[in-house]
Amino acid sequence: MRSQEIRRVAPEMDPLRMGMGWTPQDLDKPQILVESTFGDSHPGSAHLLGLVEQAVSGIDEAGGKGARYFTTDICDGQAQGHDGINYSLASRDMICHMIEIHAGATPFDAAVLIASCDKGVPAQLMGIGRINIPSIMITGGVMDAGPNLLTLEQIGMYSAMFQRGEIDEAQFTYYKQHACPSCGACSFMGTASTMQIMAEALGLMLPGSALMSATSPALQEVARRAGRQAVILAKGGMTPRDLVTEESFENAIMVHAAISGSTNALLHLPAIAHEFGIHLSGETFDRLHRDASYLLDVRPAGRWPAQYFSYAGGVPRVMEEIRDRLHLGAMTVTGKTVGENLEEIAKSGYYEACDEQLQKVGLERTDVIRSIHRPIGAKGTIAVLKGNLAPDGAVVKHSAVPEAMHRAVLRARPFDCEEEAIGAVLGGRIHPGDAVIIRYEGPKGSGMPEMFYTTEAIASDPALAASIALITDGRFSGASKGPAIGHVSPEAMEGGPIALVEEGDLISVDIPGRRLEIVGIQGEVRSEEEIRRSLEQRKQKWKPREGKYRSGVLRFFADRAASPMEGGYMR
Repeated sequence: MRSQEIRRVAPEMDPLRMGMGWTPQDLDKPQILVESTFGDSHPGSAHLLGLVEQAVSGIDEAGGKGARYFTTDICDGQAQGHDGINYSLASRDMICHMIEIHAGATPFDAAVLIASCDKGVPAQLMGIGRINIPSIMITGGVMDAGPNLLTLEQIGMYSAMFQRGEIDEAQFTYYKQHACPSCGACSFMGTASTMQIMAEALGLMLPGSALMSATSPALQEVARRAGRQAVILAKGGMTPRDLVTEESFENAIMVHAAISGSTNALLHLPAIAHEFGIHLSGETFDRLHRDASYLLDVRPAGRWPAQYFSYAGGVPRVMEEIRDRLHLGAMTVTGKTVGENLEEIAKSGYYEACDEQLQKVGLERTDVIRSIHRPIGAKGTIAVLKGNLAPDGAVVKHSAVPEAMHRAVLRARPFDCEEEAIGAVLGGRIHPGDAVIIRYEGPKGSGMPEMFYTTEAIASDPALAASIALITDGRFSGASKGPAIGHVSPEAMEGGPIALVEEGDLISVDIPGRRLEIVGIQGEVRSEEEIRRSLEQRKQKWKPREGKYRSGVLRFFADRAASPMEGGYMR
C-alpha cells in the first residue's frame, strides 16, 4: 500500500503520527483519509462531526486507521443578498485544492469524503477524481421541513412579497424563524440535494444513502458502513477512475432528468468529469434530457419537501423506474455494478422500510416518485440553447418555464449587475414582453453568483412570471423557478455577444428549437446578416472591463476560470 511504501522513505512519519497518540500497530494498518466540511458554517455541515466519528469507527472495525481532516464550506443562503455570494463557486475549487493538498502531502491508502451542500459535495467529488485513491462518499442528508411543510426556498418568495407589502413583518419573521428546524441540506431539490443524488448516481456512495434524513439514526449506521467499505477499497486498490466512466456520468444525467435537478449540475458535473479525465459537454445533457421522463414531485417544482425523497425509495427507486435507460454494467464502490446493486437492494427489505416511512406522512411512493408509465413530463427538464446570443450555449430548466414563454420574442433590458436588475423589477420598471439581461456576472466577471433574488422577485409576480425572461451569464439557485436562462457563454467579461446587447434589441427565445438569438435592433426585426454586421460594429467599440476584483481569491479565480458551459472550474 502507498502509505507503507512512503513510510520507508520518510522516517519522520512514524514518530510524528505516534505524537498524535497512534500506536505502532496503527502504523501498519491501511491509512484512510476522512475529509469533511464539518464546521459551524451552516446546517448542512454543523452535524457532520458525528458522521466523521462513525466513519472512523467503521474504519477501525475493518482493521484500518482513520485520519480526520477538515475543510469547511460556506453557505450560499447566508451569502445571498451581498457580495459574499461571489465566493460561492470559487469555494468549490478551493475545497478541491485542499483535498489535493491533504492527500498529496501525506500518504493515504483510501479516503472517505463527507459533505452535504451546494459546493462541498461537488468539491469533494472533484477531489476524489483528482487524488484518485480508492474513495467513498457519505452525504449529510437533508433537514426536516418546518410547520406546514415550510422549506427554505420559499423565503425568497416571501421576501419579495414583504418588500411589495403583500405580507407584514410579523409573517415574514415567522417564516424566517421556522424554515430550518434541523441540520442537513435544505429540504427542496436545490443544488445540495441534487448533488447528493448525483454522488450516489455516479456510483461513489452506498446504495440508498443519498438524501436521507439528517436526524435519522440510520444515517449514522451508513457512515459506519462506509468507513468499513473504505478499508475494503484500500485493500482492493480499485481507484475512482477505474470505477467512474463516461457511462457513469450518463447514468447521473438520466437521474438528473428524472428528479428535475438543479441547473447548477451543469456547472458541477462537467467540472467533476474534468477531474476524472472525461469531457462532458452541454450537448450531452441536452441529448439525454430530450426524451427523458421527469418523475419527482418534490419542491421547488413539485409539492413535497426533499426529506420525502428517501422515504419513497431514493436513488434506487428512481434508477429502478428508468433502468431501461441506464448503463447497468457501470461499476460502483460496492464492488458491484449498478444492476447488481439494484437487484440486491430489492431483496433486502429496503423498499418495505421506505413504505413504512411514507405511511407515517399519509403518502404512497407514487405520490413522490412517479411510475415511469405515469411521468410528470416526458421531455426532460433541462435544455441547452445556442445562437448568436450564446454561441457556446446557455442553460434553461424548461420544466419551470411557463409554456407561453417556450417561444417568445422579447425586448432587451440589459443591466450590468444584478443589483440594478432587481431594483428595476421591484420598482415596477420591468413590463410584460421584456427580456431582463444581467451580464458581467459570469466566472470572470464576478465569480458567477446566483441571481436568486431577481428570479424570486420575477417568479413571485404573476404578471411577470408568465411574460418575461431573465437571461444572464451568471447562474441561478437550485431553488429557482420561472423563465430563467443562465450560463450564457461566452460571458460578457470575455466580450461575448451578451456584452453587446443594447436597450430595445429583440431577443428570440425558442426552447423547442434550442435557440437563443438577437433577431432585431432597436425594436425592428433584422436579417441574420444585418444582425451580424451590427454586432461586429458594436464589438469594435466595446472595451474590455477591468476585473471587479484586483486581489485575493476572486481575482485568482477570475484569471483562471473556464467557461460556464465547461464547468467554470479553475484551469
